[in-house]
Amino acid sequence: MADTPIEVLITIAFSEAQLTQFEEISPRLRITYRQVRRIEEITAEEWSKTEVLYTDRLLPNSNQAPRLRWIQFHFAGIDFMADSPILRKPDLVATTLSGAAAPQMGEFALMMMLALGHRLPDLYANQQKADWPRDRWERFIPRELRGSTIGLVGYGSISREIARLVQPMGVTILAAKRDVMHPRDDGYTPAGTGDPEGNLFTRLYPIQALKSMLKECDFIVVAVPLSAATRGLIGAEELAAVKPTAYIIDFSRGNIIDQPALIEALQNKKIAGAALDVFPEEPLPPSSPLWKMPNVIITPHIGSISPHYMDRAAELFAENLRHYVSGQPLMNLFELERGY
Repeated sequence: MADTPIEVLITIAFSEAQLTQFEEISPRLRITYRQVRRIEEITAEEWSKTEVLYTDRLLPNSNQAPRLRWIQFHFAGIDFMADSPILRKPDLVATTLSGAAAPQMGEFALMMMLALGHRLPDLYANQQKADWPRDRWERFIPRELRGSTIGLVGYGSISREIARLVQPMGVTILAAKRDVMHPRDDGYTPAGTGDPEGNLFTRLYPIQALKSMLKECDFIVVAVPLSAATRGLIGAEELAAVKPTAYIIDFSRGNIIDQPALIEALQNKKIAGAALDVFPEEPLPPSSPLWKMPNVIITPHIGSISPHYMDRAAELFAENLRHYVSGQPLMNLFELERGY
């Protein structure tokens, strides 16, 4: 019914202004805001009437929330929730926050490419020794972005923003994605960012031809969701195809790259270096040899952190609420079969 109230339950700390923004979308929306840490803090009555849920990790079972039709997650990657039984409910859809972190992660990738290419780890190590080396002209020769080939493993919202940032810098952009027949991005894209039309890359590869792409690259950025199809996507064979002068940046999920194979490639200088923000085990154990490798930059899974994340999250949710109220398709639909 066009005038039926839509009960919305939000468990994330949006501001008063953002909550008002949601309420003003339609008089049909009834917003309940409960910033909670445990599912038990939400009453049975609240669950029973909820039709739309905005959450990070708190999910009811199907019996608790019989009217639930849409879950908007607070994260872009929800691989950790993919096995939740409620996501198999036939009359329920789930959406992700894909695109909300893309501006920050694009900058993060650019920072890491520049840091690795311009030998920042070596420069910092040299600073700690208070050394002004006589051979500095040879020791610190950079790998400039201009004239380089950048390979984007996955061409979602993050890689599209990276492409936008580096395209004016005189680079060749290669990208690999699951479905090369559909280069457009119909998901959420913050205004003025990304490559929604899919025309910034020089060449697009099917993911099955990943090794062919990798062998051409000077910088490789891994930005794919974790699923059964992408787990171990880059293993020993793929790393063997990478040039010994190339760098890898990974801020996707820790199980996309085979870590023992990566460690072996770094130790034996089969690749020039890496910037790693994600790991199979987090926190990264102190015993990991990655900590002490001079050609590796390690960050503690902070690539998506931004002071603007909540604003972008609110913008995306508000737009999806408008779609839901008007009966339009939602953005960033989670597909259970593919795992993202």
